[in-house]
Amino acid sequence: MTQLQLKLHFDTIIERVEKARLKVNDHHIVKIVAASKYVDTDAIEALYQIGQRAFGENKVQDLALKSAKLDILPLEWHFIGSLQKNKINQLIALNPFMIHSLDSLELALALNERLLREGKTMRALVQVNSAGEETKSGLTPDEFLDVYAQISQLCPALKLQGIMSIGALSSDTKVIQKSFETTRSLFEKIPTATVCSMGMSGDFELAISCGSNLVRLGSILFTDTKR
Repeated sequence: MTQLQLKLHFDTIIERVEKARLKVNDHHIVKIVAASKYVDTDAIEALYQIGQRAFGENKVQDLALKSAKLDILPLEWHFIGSLQKNKINQLIALNPFMIHSLDSLELALALNERLLREGKTMRALVQVNSAGEETKSGLTPDEFLDVYAQISQLCPALKLQGIMSIGALSSDTKVIQKSFETTRSLFEKIPTATVCSMGMSGDFELAISCGSNLVRLGSILFTDTKR
């Protein structure tokens, strides 16, 4: 894909995001984080050249390699995967803009302890399993608000920004919509929350219509970018 073709492809996605957000209201702003876990640094740089700045990686080692190789570019790196405790120190050293996947009080406490030791802070989202699926990480909707409050109180090095979820894995739009509405409902109950991260390549328009203001787009952005 040439740079012009990539730009046209990117513009069509931006238009879809714009249409979806305008259906919510004129003032609803939606941020795109490009989920780059399946592509190399050339594909990331190509997307950067046409205007994308925020990128998300699922594995700490991939974030380390890609951010080092692209260090010359002013990219905003997000960590969007499940974090293993033995990778905490490595993640902190990388100084990501935000971690999206705090999925337990135990993980938050461990991350907070290491951050305090290093004299650092980190923006974070708390993950909810709003679909109630065993294959997904995250807090249950029933426990979410209590655990969010505990993290906020007990983990001063974690600067909580809001909530993250993954939509239900279903062919039924109503089921997916319900999972997004559950996430948005929790978001609205947190006075200090500013980020409602939900929606990926296959469901981002529905997520935006349900109130998402940050979408994580992977395959739809990077399709054919290696050609």
